[in-house]
Amino acid sequence: MGYRPVAFLRRAVAVLEPPPRLVDWSLLVVVLLETATGLYSFTVAAASGWPVFWLHRILGLAFVALLGFKLARVRHRLTRREHWQASTLVSVLTLLATLGALATGVAWVFGLDIRIAYWTLLSVHVGFGLVLVPLVGWHLSSRARLPDRDDFHRRRTTIKYAGLLVGGALTYRGQELANRVLDTPGEDRRFTGSQPREGSGNGSFPVTSWVADDPEPIDRSTWSLTVAGEVASPLELSLDALAPDSSEEALLDCTSGWYTIQRWRGVRVGDLLDAADVAEEARFVRFVSVTGYRWSLPIAEARDALLATHVGDERLSHGHGAPMRLVAPGRRGFQWVKWIHRVEVRQRDDPAQWLVTLISGFE
Repeated sequence: MGYRPVAFLRRAVAVLEPPPRLVDWSLLVVVLLETATGLYSFTVAAASGWPVFWLHRILGLAFVALLGFKLARVRHRLTRREHWQASTLVSVLTLLATLGALATGVAWVFGLDIRIAYWTLLSVHVGFGLVLVPLVGWHLSSRARLPDRDDFHRRRTTIKYAGLLVGGALTYRGQELANRVLDTPGEDRRFTGSQPREGSGNGSFPVTSWVADDPEPIDRSTWSLTVAGEVASPLELSLDALAPDSSEEALLDCTSGWYTIQRWRGVRVGDLLDAADVAEEARFVRFVSVTGYRWSLPIAEARDALLATHVGDERLSHGHGAPMRLVAPGRRGFQWVKWIHRVEVRQRDDPAQWLVTLISGFE
């Protein structure tokens, strides 16, 4: 006689589940690793960075399994009112945030493309993930016990964790296969997870801003571009004095979950640096927005970048960074600074730019 489904499931859990105390702390470790890989992936645009995204997705699927083990063990605390405590609320909130992160992540990889207010599903997924960090930490502080030596030395513990990772990898590959077989919109995603936006010009891709950057439209007649810093001949150029005679087809991959390939036209940064006569000790070029937002590139990379005034055959719209934005192939969208009014040549990098990306635009 075969196993009944419930009995089979219980036996499978008993065989696969790591020691309970390791499960509790593994949930926190996985959440921290998911946060680290997720945030780091925002900076990865080259295809060589695919392992970061794979690790993030595999860990996410392993988290689902660990959470299943946890829920199977403590379900009576949630379903029976007599077991409820003050910390139960934290457990419920943690579960809801987990389900939210899981649901939005699964929907996104299968190509569901909807907005919740201002945000894409990918942005909502990131939000749920960030909320999980304090919730899981808070939950563990009230419930979990530290593992002991026996938890680490039990036979097959290492194999069980390896099985979780392998299972996550196989599940992810199965999802990719399902996308191809079912011909879902998710099949067209880049390795970053971003979905395509087709067409040419301003209207073919969304207007997005990093955090709070949202200035008033800029008067083109009074705007000027300054090139200063480690240069012998600083420049102050009006829009009419800038000849947009360089063009490049480049892929813009936005961290909110979309990408577009456009023909950009404007001024080559290297031409501006040559005109300003850059000092030999210069190592970086910093691009500064009217909002204070900024990003720096190594000078060799900056020379090949473009300060775009047009996309497709159209002048840049305000939402896309007019009068001028940075086009930096091989960088993610938040590094393509909009509304540039100053180019600064520097001897050193600018670590504070990471903080500025979070506070720029707030008044």
